[in-house]
Amino acid sequence: MTGDAGLSKTLARDYRAAELSDADRAMLDYAVKLTRTPGEMEASDVDRLRSVGFTDTAVLDICQVVAYYNYVNRLADGTGVELEADWTDEEMTITRDDFESLTRGRSGA
Repeated sequence: MTGDAGLSKTLARDYRAAELSDADRAMLDYAVKLTRTPGEMEASDVDRLRSVGFTDTAVLDICQVVAYYNYVNRLADGTGVELEADWTDEEMTITRDDFESLTRGRSGA
């Protein structure tokens, strides 16, 4: 599947402005909360993912991807790693394929 440049840019800037399914929005809400306020995560956050069709395996996958990216970003920030000067905005934007890779574990998908 080819990426949707408009959606990719909207997701990268502010996912809340994108037209998303309830499941996709719930997944991103979960990811943002886990990233910004991990100490505030509750069982109800996982319950919300389940209520929109994510299996327990998919919830674990989402959590692991978010945690991994947070780890790598903090490692890079903490050691002063800088982005490559020749990287373009397109290379720094999430594609629809990237986004969909997280949603494959939804029940019924």
